[in-house]
Amino acid sequence: MSCFMYDVMGGTVDEPDPETMRRVLAGLADADDEHPDVSLTHESGWCLGAFRGGLLVRENPDDDSVAPGRMREAAREEVLRLFGLLAAGDITSVEALPWQR
Repeated sequence: MSCFMYDVMGGTVDEPDPETMRRVLAGLADADDEHPDVSLTHESGWCLGAFRGGLLVRENPDDDSVAPGRMREAAREEVLRLFGLLAAGDITSVEALPWQR
């Protein structure tokens, strides 16, 4: 499966491994109003965006029939776990969580 990440400054990382995901997520310490998040996008179009305050957003910008979901105060380890599931293409496990609409 193919995926890529955007770091907090908008740089792209193709096929990130778990350590790279951890490093990109740690970059949220440098987030500001112009660059507030990091994200991981799977080739299916599904995306997870993580923000410094713990907000995690799940969406598929290619599919208007699916409303974005939000998870507040997501712990860093949980975000890394979900990034790993999405990178592996396990969309079902990511979708099964209690996302707020």
